[in-house]
Amino acid sequence: MSEQQFDVAIVGAGAAGLAVAASLKKRQADLSIGLIDPAEKHYYQPGWTMVGGGIFSAGTTARTMASLIPSGCTWTRQSVVHFHPANNAIELDNHDTVRYEQLVVAPGLKLNWEGVEGLVENLGRNGVTSNYSYATAPYTWELVQNLQAGRALFTQPPMPIKCAGAPQKAMYLSADHWHSQGCLKDIEIDFSTATPGLFGVADYVPALMEYVERYGAHLNFQTTLKRINGEERVATFDSPEGEIDKPFDMIHVCPPQCAPDFISSSPLADDAGWVDVNQDTLQHNRYQNIWSCGDAMSAPNAKTAAAARAQAPVVAENLLACRANRGGSRIYNGYGSCPLTVERGKIVLAEFGYGGKLLPTFPKAVLNGLRPTRLAWHLKADMLPWIYWNAMLKGHEWMLKTETRP
Repeated sequence: MSEQQFDVAIVGAGAAGLAVAASLKKRQADLSIGLIDPAEKHYYQPGWTMVGGGIFSAGTTARTMASLIPSGCTWTRQSVVHFHPANNAIELDNHDTVRYEQLVVAPGLKLNWEGVEGLVENLGRNGVTSNYSYATAPYTWELVQNLQAGRALFTQPPMPIKCAGAPQKAMYLSADHWHSQGCLKDIEIDFSTATPGLFGVADYVPALMEYVERYGAHLNFQTTLKRINGEERVATFDSPEGEIDKPFDMIHVCPPQCAPDFISSSPLADDAGWVDVNQDTLQHNRYQNIWSCGDAMSAPNAKTAAAARAQAPVVAENLLACRANRGGSRIYNGYGSCPLTVERGKIVLAEFGYGGKLLPTFPKAVLNGLRPTRLAWHLKADMLPWIYWNAMLKGHEWMLKTETRP
C-alpha cells in the first residue's frame, strides 16, 4: 500500500474531469493535480449518434487516455472504492490512498444494461443495438442499412439519462436513411419513452413533431422497456394500458442510467444517489472542499458534454477562490446543449438552462435554434469534435462566460 498527496484530486478523467484539470492548470500551473481513472481509452461520446447514422466511423471517437492527460497532472489508473471526506482521503481498489486538499468528483454515470431483462445477452445481435455503446453503435448502422421492411423500435428509459435527445436522434437518422432509400413506407417506426412528452423543453417540440409526422413514427409516452426476447425478437413494455409485447426487426435501446455504485453508496451522495452539490456553485452541500461536475452530480441540468464544458470553469474558479480564501462565487446557470439530428444535413440546436430557459449561443439571425438548420449540422459534424479535443480538454474556454453571484 502507498499514499499520494495532491493539492487537487479529480475522480474521473472523462469530459468533465479532463476539462476541469486543464482549466485549473491554465489558471494556476503550479497546482499538484491527481486524476484518478482506470480507463485506457477516452471516448467522444456525442459522436456515437453519428456512428449509428453512418456519418462518423467509430475509431474517430476514441483516443488513448494517456494522450489527453494535461501536462503536469498525475494519472492514477485505479478505481475508487471509498471516499473518506472527513479525512480528505480516497481509498483505491489496490488499497492505496490518495489524500487531497480539494476534491473534484466527475466519474460520469452508470449505464445499467442489466436494468432491462435480456438486454445484456442480446446486445449486438438478434437486431438489438444501442448508440450508447462504442461497441454496438456501428451495429446500429448495419441494421439500418439492412432493413428494407418491417418494424423498428426505439426506446428511452426514465430520466435522468445523458444526452436525453440521443434516443430520438437514432430514430430520425435511421428514418432519414430509409426515406432516402425509398423504403420508409414499408417500415413501421415506433418510439417508446418513459417520459410524458417528446422533449423536456417545450419550445423545441414543434420542430421535432414535424419530423415525427414526416417519418410516420408512432409515439408511446410513459412506456418503459422491461424485457427483450432476442431469439423471438419480441420486446415487452410497461405502459399505461399494462404490459405490452411488441415484435421487432430491429430495436435501438437506450439503457436505464444511474449514479455509479461507489458514488451512490458514499457519504457524498444525496438521497437519489448523486453527488450532493449546490446547483449554482457546484460545491458540495456538506463538504466545503469538494466540488462535482459532469453527469454524476445532483444539479437538475441536462447531462451533456456541453454542460460539462460550461461547468468546468465554474468549478475551477470557485475551487481556486476557496484555496485563496477569496470571497465571491462563479455561477453555473444550468446550460446544456442537445443538437437534435433530425435528418442527415440538418439539426435542431437545443440550448437551454435551468427550468428550460432558452440560452442560445448565437443570435437568431445567425442560427435559429428552434428550427432545423444546416449551420447547426456543420457545427455538430465538423466543429464540435474539434472543439472537444482541442479546446475543451485543453482548458480553452472560448465563448464561455461565467457569472458572479451578487
